[in-house]
Amino acid sequence: MNALLLPLLLLASRPVATQTEKPNIIYFLVDDLGYADCGFNGGKDIKTPNIDKLAKEGAILKSFYVQPVCSPTRSALMTGRYATHTGVYTIVRPNAPWGLPLTERLLPQALHEVGYTTAICGKWHLGDYQPSYTPTRRGFDHQYGHLFGAIDYFTHLRDGKPDWYRNDKPLQEEGYSTHLVAKEASRLIREQPKDKPLFLYLPFNGIHAPHQVPESYEKPYASLPKPRRTIAGMLAAVDEAIGQVVATLDEKGLRKNTLIIFSSDNGGPGPGKVTMNTPLRAGKGTIYEGGIRAASFATWPGRIPAGQTIHEPLHAVDWLPTLVKLTGATSPQKLPVDGLDIWPVLTKKARSPHDAILLAGTKPGTVALRRGDWKLLVGASEADAEEGSASEKPTGKLELYNLADDISEKNNLAASHPEKVKELRLRLDAFLKDAVPSGADVVKTAKPTVPTQNTSTRNALFDQKDTNQDGKLSLEEFLKGPSNQTNPKQAEARFKNFDTNKDGSLSREEFVSQGKIESP
Repeated sequence: MNALLLPLLLLASRPVATQTEKPNIIYFLVDDLGYADCGFNGGKDIKTPNIDKLAKEGAILKSFYVQPVCSPTRSALMTGRYATHTGVYTIVRPNAPWGLPLTERLLPQALHEVGYTTAICGKWHLGDYQPSYTPTRRGFDHQYGHLFGAIDYFTHLRDGKPDWYRNDKPLQEEGYSTHLVAKEASRLIREQPKDKPLFLYLPFNGIHAPHQVPESYEKPYASLPKPRRTIAGMLAAVDEAIGQVVATLDEKGLRKNTLIIFSSDNGGPGPGKVTMNTPLRAGKGTIYEGGIRAASFATWPGRIPAGQTIHEPLHAVDWLPTLVKLTGATSPQKLPVDGLDIWPVLTKKARSPHDAILLAGTKPGTVALRRGDWKLLVGASEADAEEGSASEKPTGKLELYNLADDISEKNNLAASHPEKVKELRLRLDAFLKDAVPSGADVVKTAKPTVPTQNTSTRNALFDQKDTNQDGKLSLEEFLKGPSNQTNPKQAEARFKNFDTNKDGSLSREEFVSQGKIESP
């Protein structure tokens, strides 16, 4: 062989990493799904054939943890960080002057950087305080659906106001929201360029209240009492929608190179009447297993072995670092990520990479920790935190359970195992040493100095100070302006006070929410 040709032949034989080799990623997030509502996870009274088929083709995650309510789970998925680091402990409500902090780098931003088309179809629920908080400003190329929860499924109204958008622009459209989300997702798959991978995030509003579904979906479940009958119809519609999306993947020949992830955003509400969390204790809004352990699976033909049931403890924060590594999206996160790479768990029967998992409640002081089979809870309550009083304070009560023997958390072992309580409490304290306050509480407790500026003025001042246009203010940028230059030490102290997450810079949210007069 010609010696000059040998290097060229060797080069040609090497696999070349191209964008088309990156997997398509679809994340189905079902709202308020009970742990045992689907057949693959023990459900008996609702038929979910499309979901169950996908679960059987991959790995069922029996100990996959999320947050107790909607927004915090979405935050964990998007950032790979616990609520104690983002401040998103609870629900971001319409018109709330806060949201997922702009300092966070989100999963779609990371994937976009390595060539992915990124799209969200469904419920955002991480704030719209300013345009910079909305999906198309947070890494998504395409947005379709609603920004908040509890919309009417047919009119798309919430509290009498429309909440339906395309690319963050108001959209007037008729139709049952679950059907519309599936239709839009299928359209995006069909129109996706062959040479680009797709990240498609489908956070359905089904099966969240209000409980609404076309009558035809309820008919097969006439023997069930309401509201369970309606829930069954709603879940059947979601199952149908998922089947349609997967059929579109098959139609385009994309199924073999698509990773599909499925989970609930929290445990089911009204367990036993509305949803089923069997055999877990309590439901949505709590830090008992019924509130934070989600029905979940992951499937990718030929890459994730089929027919698996994985019991290793995993958390929603794990998907960002896992997908970043899997896709080669290696740009460094500016803020430390709490999640860990779980790909070996899914593909090689590895143990969980976590020594312990933090299970944050909806407010600081309500928190749990899982380490091995042991779980320590502080200030737990069976009341749904979303429905309960916001002023209710955590009790501080300690509970200890061995989940291997007591998955239903019936036998509190705290009194009989004080050394284990002490061990887990020390580990929990280590997790909480740098915890930030709730974004909702920061807004409530902020006491602006009079006179105050309105939000638009404050935002304009932020833009004026943000000279490098990176969406945050350094101390140097903050100190610009006559009033700050008059007393730089006092201004620096104010900067540190405004910096609620202590990352050394001010997000727009931190700057605007303080509301203090400053001269340009």
